[in-house]
Amino acid sequence: MTNPSPFSRRGLAAPSIPRGDILGTYETYPEAQSVVDRLAKREFPVSQLAIVGNDLKTVERVTGKLTYGRAAGAGAASGAWFGLFFGLILFLFSDNPGAIAFVGAALLIGAGFGMIFGIVSYAMNRRRRDFTSTHQVIAASYQIVVDPSLALRAQELLEQPDPEE
Repeated sequence: MTNPSPFSRRGLAAPSIPRGDILGTYETYPEAQSVVDRLAKREFPVSQLAIVGNDLKTVERVTGKLTYGRAAGAGAASGAWFGLFFGLILFLFSDNPGAIAFVGAALLIGAGFGMIFGIVSYAMNRRRRDFTSTHQVIAASYQIVVDPSLALRAQELLEQPDPEE
């Protein structure tokens, strides 16, 4: 799935729901995507298609209990990455041959500050949220919408057997 670049020459269309004939309805996104792939392999103008997710739901999956140790570990890990980034920047723009030590020092300092920040933010939010989770937006079904003038051609191409079979 690709999104247009804000730096491209083509203008961005205003967000709207695609109009046209429904070529098919599928339970999962990969199923709908494979239909578009099949049409693309048969030289169908896929720019005239759209995959539309219907009945969107937000799903939050609880992954575990949040503790001081987990908060400290997560904070240290993110701080270490941040420190590593700054250490590498300092190293790349330094004339000093011993500047490689900046990388290690920045990594350790970043991990330390990240750990402190993780513990403090967990302590402040402790009673409100004592668990970790992931968020997903899931559609109940996916429809492929096609330009009405191309609907018959798309149906004919999909009825043809795959040459790989």
